[in-house]
Amino acid sequence: MNERIRAVRELLDEALSTTPPAERRLAPDEPLTFGTRLSAGEALALFRDQLRSREVDVQAREMRKDDLSYYTISSAGHEQNAVVGAQLRVTDPCFLHYRSGGFMMARSRKDPGVDPVLDTLLGIVASSDDPISGGRHKVWGSRSLWVPPQTSTIASHLPKAVGMAFALERAGKLGLEGELPADSVVCCSFGDASANHATALTAVNAARWSQRLGSPVPILFVCEDNEIGISVPTPRRWIAETFSGMPRLRYFLADGEVDQVWDTVHEAIHTCRSARQPVFLHLKTVRLWGHAGSDVEIGYRSLSEIRQDERRDPLVANALRLMTTGAAEPEELRALVEEVREEVRIAGDEAASRPKLTTREEVMEPLVHLDLAPSSQNAGEGISEARRREHFGGELPEERSSPVHRTLAAYINAALHDEMLHRSNMLVFGEDVGRKGGVYHVTAGLQQRFGHGRVFDSLLDETMILGLAQGAAMQGFLPVPEIQYLAYIHNALDQIRGEAASLRYFSAGQFANPMVVRVGSFAYQKGFGGHFHNDNSIGALRDIPGLILAAPSRGDDAARMLRGCLSLAESSGRVVCFLEPIALYHERDLYEEGDGRWLTDYPAPGSALLPGEVGVHHPDRSDVLVVTYANGVRMSLRAARRLADEGVGVRVLDLRWLNPLPLEAIEAHAGDCGRVLVVDEGRETGGGVADAVLGHLIRSGFTGPLSSVASADSFIPLGPAADLVLLGEEDVVQGLRSLS
Repeated sequence: MNERIRAVRELLDEALSTTPPAERRLAPDEPLTFGTRLSAGEALALFRDQLRSREVDVQAREMRKDDLSYYTISSAGHEQNAVVGAQLRVTDPCFLHYRSGGFMMARSRKDPGVDPVLDTLLGIVASSDDPISGGRHKVWGSRSLWVPPQTSTIASHLPKAVGMAFALERAGKLGLEGELPADSVVCCSFGDASANHATALTAVNAARWSQRLGSPVPILFVCEDNEIGISVPTPRRWIAETFSGMPRLRYFLADGEVDQVWDTVHEAIHTCRSARQPVFLHLKTVRLWGHAGSDVEIGYRSLSEIRQDERRDPLVANALRLMTTGAAEPEELRALVEEVREEVRIAGDEAASRPKLTTREEVMEPLVHLDLAPSSQNAGEGISEARRREHFGGELPEERSSPVHRTLAAYINAALHDEMLHRSNMLVFGEDVGRKGGVYHVTAGLQQRFGHGRVFDSLLDETMILGLAQGAAMQGFLPVPEIQYLAYIHNALDQIRGEAASLRYFSAGQFANPMVVRVGSFAYQKGFGGHFHNDNSIGALRDIPGLILAAPSRGDDAARMLRGCLSLAESSGRVVCFLEPIALYHERDLYEEGDGRWLTDYPAPGSALLPGEVGVHHPDRSDVLVVTYANGVRMSLRAARRLADEGVGVRVLDLRWLNPLPLEAIEAHAGDCGRVLVVDEGRETGGGVADAVLGHLIRSGFTGPLSSVASADSFIPLGPAADLVLLGEEDVVQGLRSLS
C-alpha cells in the first residue's frame, strides 16, 4: 500500500482507538449538536457514505498495481460533498465533477436498486457491465438518480447545467410536462482551479444575466475548494473574493464541522429552491494523495505541506464529531470501518471478474445507431391545412410565386414555421434571432407568431447558446439554436465535441440532448466577409464522432433536410449541425442573371430527407461524376453546362450529408460513371470531404480516374482578394477537363 495512503489510514485508526466514548449516546433522531438540522442517525449514515468513497479510492489504486483498474483520480479529502448529495432530491439533476465519490454514495441511498460501490468499481475497471457508460469511461452517472455523466475536467459542463435550470422554468411557463417537478433545482460541481476557466465564468455570468432579465435560474454552483489545481496553488481567499460579491448570485461558505456544513448546505439549497435564483456554494475541502495515482506530489509540495493536509482529513474530523457528541461509539466506528473495507474488497474482486468491451461494434454502438425511419408524426405531418393557412396569413408557402418567397432562406424560414406549429417543444434562440429575425432574416416572424417563450434572443456567447441547448434538450425540449457564422462555432466547439455529442456515448444511450444547431456557413459572400464571416472550415466538425452534418444547397432540399434533421434528433437523440450556405440564402439564378433557375417549389409538410439520401443532377449523363455539396453544387452545374458544349456529359451528385457521408450512393454513381471529380469548397488539407470520398473509393476497389479541386489552405481575406484562395467555377472546369 502507498505510504501516504497508509499514513492517512493510520490517522483515522488512531482517532478511533484513542478517543473515549461520550457520556451519553444520542438517539438516531436527536440533533447531533444543539440547534443543528443534522440528526445523529443521518451523521452516521453520512460517515458510512464517506468511508465507502474513501475505500473505493484505495481499492482503485491497489488494483492499478495489477493492471486491473484504469482510473485513479480520487475523491479523497472531498468527502464532505456527501452532505450535498444527501440533501438534494433525486429529482434535482446533478452535473458532477470527478471528485464526487461521497456525493454519489449519499445520493445512491435514495434508490435501493443502486449499488454505488460495485457500480463505481465497474467503471474503474472499464467493465461493460458498468451501468452508466458500459465500460467506455469512468464517469459519475445514473439514470435513476438523474446524474447525467460528465467527462469535464475544466467546468465545461457548467453551461449545460445553467441551460437546464433555465429550461426548468421555461417548461413550466410553456406548460411542457416533464419528469421533473416544478420546484426542482439543478446542481453542478467543480473545483477551485476550474472556477477560473472561461466555461465556468460564462455559466455564472449567464445565470446572473438571465436572472437580471427576469428569467429565474435555480442553479446551485458547488465549488469544491481544495486550494490547488494539480500543482498550481489557488491564491488565498481567491474563490471568496471572486464570487462572494457578485450581484444576483447568493454566496454561501460551507466549512467547519460536519453539522455546520450540513446547515449551510441546507440553507443554500433552500434559497435556490425557494427563490429560484443562482446560488454559489463554496465548499472547503482538502486534496489527499495528489491529483491522481500518477501524480508525484512530492515533486512540487514539501512533505510538511502534505502531512499538514493529511491532518485535515474530513473522515477523521467527522469520526471525532460522532464520538464526542455520542452519535456513535469508538468500537462501533471501528467495526464500521472494517465492514466497509471488506465490502469494497469483495466488490473489487467482483468488478475485476466482470466482462470488458471486446469488439469495435460494442464500443461504437451508441454512436452508429440511427433511427432512419421516423414516424409520419415525426416527419412533419399532422398539422391541418386550415391551421397552416391561418398561421401563414391565408397563403401557404407552397402557393407563393414571388421570387423573394422561393429562395433557400425563405424556405428555411417557412420550414421553421411549419415545424414549430408541429412540435410544441421546439425552441429557436441565438443572437439576434428574435426581434430582428436573424442577421439574414431567416428567423423573421417566428417570435411574433410563437412568442418570446419559444423564440428568444440570447446573450452574445456561443458557449452559452450551445450550453442552453443541451440543458433544454435534457428537459424535453427540441432546441434549434443558431450560431450566426461558421467561424463563431469554433469559439465554443467543445460544447459540441466534449459535451453534447459525447452524452449518448458516455451514458450508453441512457441520456440524450437532441438538437439541431443552425449555422450560417461557408464563403462566397460578395461585398462582405473576412475570415470570420466567410469561413470554409468544417474539418473540426467532421472530426466529432456521431455528429450529423447537413449541408443543403437549394431551397426545397433545405426545407426537407431541416425536417429530417429535426425528426432524426427527436427520434434518436442526435446532435445535428445544419450548415446553411449564406451565399445561397437569397440566390435566384443559376446560369444567367434573371433566369430564376435556382428557385424551387416549397415541399409541403410530410416530405423529409434523411442521411444517405443524395441529390442527383443530370442522372442520364455518365462521362464524369462530380461529388460536391452546398456552393459547389451551383458551381458544378454551371461547369457541367460548359462541358456539355464540349461533348462531355457530367453528372452532379449533391452529397447533402457531410457526416455520415452517403458512401453507398457515391460508390454506385462512381461505378456508373467511371471517373470522379470531388469538388470541395473547403480547404485542400483542412479536413474537408474530398480526402474522405477519394479514400473510400480507393478502399472499395474503384479503379477509374480520380481527382479533386478545393480551396487553398488560407484564411479568407476581405473583398475581391477572397476569389484568389477560394475554389471557383474555372477550377471545376479545369478539373473536369483533366479527367475527360
